[in-house]
Amino acid sequence: MVHAYVLINVEIGTENDVLNKLKEIPGVVEAWIVFGVYDIITKVEAENSEKLKDFISRSIRKVEGVRNTLTLMPIEGFTR
Repeated sequence: MVHAYVLINVEIGTENDVLNKLKEIPGVVEAWIVFGVYDIITKVEAENSEKLKDFISRSIRKVEGVRNTLTLMPIEGFTR
């Protein structure tokens, strides 16, 4: 299993709508509305990096209200 963090910019005023749509997408593990340059941050998972790439392109970026995304794929680290 691989995961990535997807930072999302949305159309003004659609933050809650996009968040609710993300809740319905299998593979989206977490999603948060945030302050700053981006509007929403998500954690997504897939079986491998190729499926993850397809998932982000075909699912996340197709959500109505999403303007653009930035994907961060971790390469080394830890969780507690």
